[in-house]
Amino acid sequence: MELASKRIVVTGGAGFLGSHLVELLRARNCSQICAPRSAAYDLTTLEATQRLFADTRPEVIFHLAARVGGIGANQRNPGKYFRDNLQMGMHVIEQARLAGTRKVVLVGTICSYPKHTPVPFREEELWNGYPEETNAPYGVAKKALFVMADAYRQQYGMNVISLLPVNLFGPRDNFDLEHSHVIPAMIRKCVDARRDAAGSITLWGDGSPTREFLYVEDCARGLILAAERYDGAAPVNLGAGFEISIRDLADQIRRLTSYSGDIVWDRSRPNGQPRRCLDTSRARDLFGFTAEMPFEDGLQRTIEWYRRSQEKPRAS
Repeated sequence: MELASKRIVVTGGAGFLGSHLVELLRARNCSQICAPRSAAYDLTTLEATQRLFADTRPEVIFHLAARVGGIGANQRNPGKYFRDNLQMGMHVIEQARLAGTRKVVLVGTICSYPKHTPVPFREEELWNGYPEETNAPYGVAKKALFVMADAYRQQYGMNVISLLPVNLFGPRDNFDLEHSHVIPAMIRKCVDARRDAAGSITLWGDGSPTREFLYVEDCARGLILAAERYDGAAPVNLGAGFEISIRDLADQIRRLTSYSGDIVWDRSRPNGQPRRCLDTSRARDLFGFTAEMPFEDGLQRTIEWYRRSQEKPRAS
């Protein structure tokens, strides 16, 4: 599919991943892009979703809008995260069917994988168990939308593709400690502790779990490649294909931020899923996606962005 001439809607387009995707689409000469804000179009309501489709008449939709957060936020809001994510996805897919939208790119989460999925995670393992408990409601809601996408493909012939990005990071991430994921939380704690000359920072768990991370611009490029080249029913992982422990990640961020204090591990807090690392061969084989940003370079760019965001504007 050639995207430049298409009317494109990016739900969640003002957010972290969405803003990078919109920039990349514009760089590829896509001029008819709508990135609706939730204040104008609350996709948890049918009326607002219907109005979005009437106003934009999309030919292609990237559905990125989601209610997300780290372990703590998921534990505090399991009902809200389940309800809102399921409602948004169901409304978007159904309205796309009614509008005759040519393609829907549905962005899920690796939180949908079973808690003890063998590493590396292969897409075939998605249905072989229940997700890790701290984020299961969110993961199950997103996985249910994959079922809806497949059912609509079978009954109505809809072209809905389902993608599973691994944990993202990069500039413009959410650094609010109440809702942030692991990398922005660690960066903020280290940068702020260095500024304040604090002797230590406290991190959740014991540092033993492993994670995989994908730079946000790489992910945006992967979404576009999938939209252009992939029309299959099978979900596809988007990742970088490496694994790092939370403890090693913390040491790396401490070094890159030049923070010399101690790291205290709060073992009363949950670790989350024991291991995460994706098999990325399907994305490479089906639409030519591989991650390009070296991990340490991406971390450095993210740290620099956070530091700039904290600088007070100078008086004129």
